[in-house]
Amino acid sequence: MVTKDVMTPLVALLKECSTGLDSNEMPPQEKKDQNRNSIENIANEAVNVLWNICECSSRAVSIFNKEGCLEIVLKYLSRFSTNVDLAISVAYCLQTVTEDNPELLKSFSAPALHVLESAMLSPVSSMEYILLKTLVAGTIWNLKDIIPSKSQAEIINAILKILSEVLEMDAGETVIQMKETETQRIKTAAQTEDTLQNVNGDDLIEDDEMEEIPHRRKVRRKTFISDLLPPTDKELRETIALLTAQQTALEIIVNMCCSEGFSDESDAFMENSLSECGGQLLSPLCLSHEVHTALTNYLIPKKIFEKTAFPNSIAVDVCSRNPSWKPLIRKMSTIQCRALVCLQSLVSLLDVDHLGGPAALQTLAQHLSQLLFSQPDFAKHVDFLEAISSALRALLQTVASKNIPQCMTPDQLLTLCRAGIHSSNVGVRVNVVSILGITGSVLAKEDGTLDTLKTIGCFLLEVATKDPSLVVAGEALDALFDVFADGKEAERASVQIKLLSALKEFQPVFKMKVCSILFRNAEVSAFCGRRELVIYTKSHMIFFWQIRKEGRAKYSPDQLCVLDNVKMNLRRFVAYQETVEKRLTT
Repeated sequence: MVTKDVMTPLVALLKECSTGLDSNEMPPQEKKDQNRNSIENIANEAVNVLWNICECSSRAVSIFNKEGCLEIVLKYLSRFSTNVDLAISVAYCLQTVTEDNPELLKSFSAPALHVLESAMLSPVSSMEYILLKTLVAGTIWNLKDIIPSKSQAEIINAILKILSEVLEMDAGETVIQMKETETQRIKTAAQTEDTLQNVNGDDLIEDDEMEEIPHRRKVRRKTFISDLLPPTDKELRETIALLTAQQTALEIIVNMCCSEGFSDESDAFMENSLSECGGQLLSPLCLSHEVHTALTNYLIPKKIFEKTAFPNSIAVDVCSRNPSWKPLIRKMSTIQCRALVCLQSLVSLLDVDHLGGPAALQTLAQHLSQLLFSQPDFAKHVDFLEAISSALRALLQTVASKNIPQCMTPDQLLTLCRAGIHSSNVGVRVNVVSILGITGSVLAKEDGTLDTLKTIGCFLLEVATKDPSLVVAGEALDALFDVFADGKEAERASVQIKLLSALKEFQPVFKMKVCSILFRNAEVSAFCGRRELVIYTKSHMIFFWQIRKEGRAKYSPDQLCVLDNVKMNLRRFVAYQETVEKRLTT
């Protein structure tokens, strides 16, 4: 659509609506209201189109920047007190175009920020306004780089206060109550209509000579009353607004956890990070003091934990019996999945004490285990499986690093991994492989774990050599390095499953695949200076061209760096295993 220049007429329409709203600020009142409503409806549709295009096209975002669309949509947003639907559409659009858009950030003046602040701090508490305030909070978070350092703590507190209030609401109870309200409203309206029909019918039947007219009057009267009924989806719209607000709030928190911090901390910080880490950036999973404090002060971890539970069964039953409400079941499930992803971020970031201590982590492990195994067909629910396996992975990593006893048994984890490894979702497969690696590395330090380690080793070896995704294969190799890097039981298990011979056979295959992908990705061409990418025998060249097709898959720079490191570590691990096997067999 952008290539066909849809943006030119769209921007022109937005400007025309803006001008039309200005001209309608003058009386006469009645005509003004009619024209304004019509223009605002058109503007609402136009902003929705703009939002959807910008979400899919960076070129559209660039046009948004250059054509001064920000000023137009902010004018629409300023009408939030009289047209919340239009304001919500603008807030969606702003949250999209302000993400990773430094050029647009320069256009935000003090009056523009004031419009956002006014919308975010609106005292109205209806569910549609809750959604509006949540979306605007997300936009303001995207603008964090232009917020003065002295105001950062205040702004972060305001954002997380709104998110906390949104998450505090019980979505399941709200669904039940709103459905009851809708049912009662429709019932009352129907009874009122029947009463009016009966009254009119009795009056008309008294006159026998007007025998034919009552039927016509009844028809006209029935249509007239029906037209006066309020919209039948009022409660549904409000409920959807709340569910969407909660989902958005959870997504904003994940973004907060993955942020690299405020730009006001200067480029010197980044330079120091690079020098201290040997040229590698610090993990983006680091919280500023302001965010960390606000998260704990507003009890965000506790509220996220509560959202990880399955949706209210009564609410699900209510929705399943009404076609128009049925889509809400999926929305409630999506909230659960987003909460699990949030939980993963918080467990990775916060200290054990801020998470409630070792006992709370063990309770959390039991909770996640219960969620997982209470569904016999959990492997079929891909979004849920990816989210919960991510949370489990982070939790097990934290528990292992702090030497806290594991609550889930190896058999339970193997059941999860055997189901998850057949998933079509690469993220699920990566998570279950990592979970086994964490579990195996803990068991390797204990006595009497030989058989379990052999089972884990065989599982990981099969994944490494047979999974079609190089990312999963690399994760499986990395897990093998962790499991069999140390420990007497691990050394015995590696010899008994013939780990060394299997890795020696697989090593050239993996090396060639990784080199092929690095070769095809220009952004990491620095890796391609190694001699193995240039010097091939004739037999290797045929194989190289066969696997070049795999390099067409898109890999992120981070994934490519990890794969290159795994390739080097594989060579070192094979050398280590040679010494282990030699020592144990002599």
